[in-house]
Amino acid sequence: MIPEKIKKILRKQHYFLVGEHSAVQICRWTKKSLRNEGACYKEKFYGIKSHMCCQMTPAVVWCQNKCLHCWRAIEHTIGTEIKKEAPAKKIIDGCIEAQKKLLIGFKKSSKNRKQISKVDMKKWKEAQEPMQFAISLSGEPTLYKKIGELIEELRRRKKTSFLVTNGLLPEKILELKEKKQLPTQLYVSVNSSNKEDYKKFHKSCEKNAWERLNKTLEILSSLNCRTIFRINLIKNLNMSEKNILEFSKLIKKSNPMFIELKGFMSVGFARQRLGYDKMPWHEDVLEFARGLEKELKNEKYKILDEHERSCAVVLGKGKRELKIKEI
Repeated sequence: MIPEKIKKILRKQHYFLVGEHSAVQICRWTKKSLRNEGACYKEKFYGIKSHMCCQMTPAVVWCQNKCLHCWRAIEHTIGTEIKKEAPAKKIIDGCIEAQKKLLIGFKKSSKNRKQISKVDMKKWKEAQEPMQFAISLSGEPTLYKKIGELIEELRRRKKTSFLVTNGLLPEKILELKEKKQLPTQLYVSVNSSNKEDYKKFHKSCEKNAWERLNKTLEILSSLNCRTIFRINLIKNLNMSEKNILEFSKLIKKSNPMFIELKGFMSVGFARQRLGYDKMPWHEDVLEFARGLEKELKNEKYKILDEHERSCAVVLGKGKRELKIKEI
């Protein structure tokens, strides 16, 4: 299904392909956690364990958008329809096996006792059975028609799931709601604050993309799961005072549980579109967060936590709900 040329590019970027349309990639924070060198902002904010997180996607090169900030080779997007979809259970099993294979190089050798390894072997053993699935990585996961079954199977296995969507399939989100297949945490990426900027930033092939995103935002507050309004902040593109005012209006409309701000990183293929000068410093992200906090004062949103190394800040109405309770 995926052309061999694109497969080579993905493998070069350390993706492990699972079946015909899914993939896993070990996050750098998973690697750092295994070496006790720190944990990602999701662990600090929400309490998941970085070393037990599987970063995956069921739609590795399928998406409606070609976003400027995306680290993948958006030029090689192959459409919006996945043909011959694999069963959800098979994808999960395949991702866990792929995670094990990708982690094998971290194992401390018993043959060479002089080997110096920074890897925490207790964590390495725990990592063999990931308990958190970050359904994002690349592509648009809701294009996988069985995404609800995948989330449901993860829940059955007592695993948490973070689903990141571009919000262009509001009907799919409603289906997940109706079938009680919503993830532990649903992210909606809203990187543009108005229709004109959206067209330039996302280069969507979807008709009425801005309107469809707003439809998803309208139904966000009715969902029985943790919801996050996510903004990737890029210098000189979406960080002005005008953007703060416009984003605030969208946030008021969607009433998310949390607002997550993340500074853009010029990595992968994004380096060809946006240079290092577009990367905000953590203080820039904090300043933007303070602006949102001021505009959303009546809605009681406030800065709850920050992770400087990830250039990330989270806002919400109360810190007590920030950490995820066991499922």
